[in-house]
Amino acid sequence: MVATDRGGPVVGTLQLSFLPGLARRGAWRGQIEAVHVAASHRGLGLGGWMIRWAVDESRRRGCGLVQLTSAVERRDAHRFYERLGFTASHVGFKLTL
Repeated sequence: MVATDRGGPVVGTLQLSFLPGLARRGAWRGQIEAVHVAASHRGLGLGGWMIRWAVDESRRRGCGLVQLTSAVERRDAHRFYERLGFTASHVGFKLTL
């Protein structure tokens, strides 16, 4: 998803993938990644609107849950996601190839 400023420059991005699963009786998951809002547009509600869109789209497609990861040091982002109803439930790991 790409958000523009009234059809102008890109001011926000979000990647939403749909993953089949074995857990939760084979439920699909919405995976949110690459959430970015331009500094000039932070605090205006755009990020919340983008996340709510991703959650609604995941629900519309029959997903049983929506998940995302956030870098450990991004405490403001963690508070943002918690305000939107997400729970910090796991520790994530990455292996760069």
